[in-house]
Order: sequence, then C-alpha cells, then structure tokens
Amino acid sequence: MDLKSYFENIKGRGILATADAEGRVDLAVYAKPHFMDDGSVAFIMADRLTHHNLLSNLYAAYLFMEEGPGYKGKRLFLKKLREEQDTDLLYSLRRKKYAAEEEHEEASRFLVFFEVEKALPLIGSGEKG
Repeated sequence: MDLKSYFENIKGRGILATADAEGRVDLAVYAKPHFMDDGSVAFIMADRLTHHNLLSNLYAAYLFMEEGPGYKGKRLFLKKLREEQDTDLLYSLRRKKYAAEEEHEEASRFLVFFEVEKALPLIGSGEKG
C-alpha cells in the first residue's frame, strides 16, 4: 500500500518533531499529512514553535501510530520545500470546519510542504531479515 492510501485508510495519531538551529527538539501532535499532486506532503500549522523551528532547520520527522493493539505505524523523515500563508488551498484542505466568524478570528495559518526523504515502519528498519 502506498503512503497516500495508507494514511487515507488507517486510523491513528501523529507526532511531528522539529528542532531549532541549535538542535533543541520539539514534539507536537499533528493530524495526518495531506498528499499533494506533486508528490509532496503538507501540514497545516499555526505560527508556533514547530513553525518557528522550520524557519531555521528544514528537517522534521513525523511519527504515526495506528489505533489498536501492538506497535504499528509509520515514521516519515521530511525536508521542508516551501510554505504558504492563509491561502485558499490551505483552507480547502482543512479537515475541521469552523463557522465563518470563527475563521476570521483565528491567527494566521501556514501550509508547509515537505519532501518525504525516507519512510520506515514504526518499529525496525523496514528491511527483511
């Protein structure tokens, strides 16, 4: 199963890890990635620590743990490609819908695009044997 199909069909929780220019690491709960036509993945984020870290360090990792017993999931190793702020595309991708008046009260949002440099299972190297 390819990554896009996997994330469309499997339920679970995700964590996005970033680090600043000095290597101080942060972890944050994030929804599943959005898969773009150009092969990149994107996350919607507020202007908080995760976004600030990506301004000085382009690398991140996303850990996704499937619901249910055991330890199944994916680890994605990411490199930031670009971002856009408060675009129509960003708001069209949002999974959670807000009333129009709430939408305008929120702070700016960023749609941050990444290349998936490597994808591994949750546990192990992904290599047989």
